[in-house]
Amino acid sequence: MTATLAGALAALGRPVLAFLAAVGRVALFAAQAVGHLFRPPFYWREFGQAVLQIGWFSLPVVGLTAIFTGGALALQIYAGGNRFGAEAVVPQIVAIGMARELGPVLGGLMVAARVASSIAAEIGTMKVTEQIDALTTLSTNPLKYLVVPRLLAATLTVPVLVGVGDSIGIMGGWLVGITRLDFNSATYLKNTMDFLEVWDVGSGLVKGAVFGFLVALMGCYHGMTSGRGAQGVGAATKSAVVAASVLILAANYVLTEVFFSA
Repeated sequence: MTATLAGALAALGRPVLAFLAAVGRVALFAAQAVGHLFRPPFYWREFGQAVLQIGWFSLPVVGLTAIFTGGALALQIYAGGNRFGAEAVVPQIVAIGMARELGPVLGGLMVAARVASSIAAEIGTMKVTEQIDALTTLSTNPLKYLVVPRLLAATLTVPVLVGVGDSIGIMGGWLVGITRLDFNSATYLKNTMDFLEVWDVGSGLVKGAVFGFLVALMGCYHGMTSGRGAQGVGAATKSAVVAASVLILAANYVLTEVFFSA
């Protein structure tokens, strides 16, 4: 009986210990990357390319996601509010829903799907082809050259994407409101502006910065630790997207609790 209980506890403890070890490795990797952020040299060319890759090239998918989400949100709120005569709250709820939650979360998830996979595949391929070893041989720190520019670029550009996505999402709700739900355009926009507060937008931008950091961190970490061969790179790409998506949702809850629990 004792041996059976010990075996059951061991079987339960192994995945827990493995999870804690993985968390520790990621935390150490993040600490090292952030530490290198404040020490020269800094590779501005890599940073510029990362800004384009993460920010500019992600704008179409974030914009399309936001406009359809805003439109669908307006329809759902109108349908729900119609049950108890509260259809007039559509502009206010669309604005706060996009600014606080849907804009940052969906924008972060879209960037995670596009960017985390790209970063992990790129760095993983460099590892497989021994380009990272070549950087070390040339006295170039791989963390500073490959990781730091991407972390900084994602942390700075994702909030901009979130801000643009918020505006496009609110516009999507406005378009549906005036074309499908018979709202007056001026009244819709006035209700939106009167109800939306600075911190509603600011909290979403802070979330965007955190989500951008997590996306780049997961892409870089899984790329740097990928296995050898095509199978290893594929596994690293998949793990990066899954880990970034889960961390975004978990961080969103934590940040919402911190910002709005009172």
